[in-house]
Amino acid sequence: MDRREIAALLAYIGRLDPRTIRTDQGEARDQLAQWHELLGDVPMATPHGWDARVAARQHIRISPYPILPADVARPWEGYRRDRLGRHTDPTPAVDPDDQAAWTAALVSTRRAVATGSAQPAQYRAITSGQLDPDLEARLREVGSCIPPAARAALACYRPARATREAALAQGQPDALAVRCDWCLAPAGEPCRRRRVGLDGGARGTAPRATPHPSRADLAAAQQAQQPALA
Repeated sequence: MDRREIAALLAYIGRLDPRTIRTDQGEARDQLAQWHELLGDVPMATPHGWDARVAARQHIRISPYPILPADVARPWEGYRRDRLGRHTDPTPAVDPDDQAAWTAALVSTRRAVATGSAQPAQYRAITSGQLDPDLEARLREVGSCIPPAARAALACYRPARATREAALAQGQPDALAVRCDWCLAPAGEPCRRRRVGLDGGARGTAPRATPHPSRADLAAAQQAQQPALA
């Protein structure tokens, strides 16, 4: 805010709280200089939700103490932090090999968001909706969105999932579809190898690549019951 805007803000505050009015010309000049020094980098209003008069009115409405410059600067800093916290840097429309231009574009965007000149850029959330019919037909055709070569390459990094997929491919029951009564692993989670210390307490629960036999038996029993129930 420049000095004219500070004077307008003080006049507005004086109408709401006469205690802030300075009748002496020297005191009024000193008050204007003090507020301008402390609030010179705070805008009067922005296109996206900030207004210094609203912050001043809110303080006067809920606080019995005369307003100070900090009572306007504090909400402004909170406004800036909130906007930057919700902002995700979009890809600058400059040459990525030009480091100076790239950095300048990011800084300019963040400054515009922080000062209320632009809205925060956020990633779009995944929303529920109808699946594209063409994509749905393609997924039914290939069976999975992961290519077979990629699935084979990932098998060594997720042995439990690879074992489950191999069992399903061979027509065996899905052991992970039921809860394990031995290690208490919930449905959908791999079995755990519980290590017991000398004091009887558990020392670790490393995941197993294969399910416990009792879990596989339970899955087979449930699979056998399904045709009978049908």
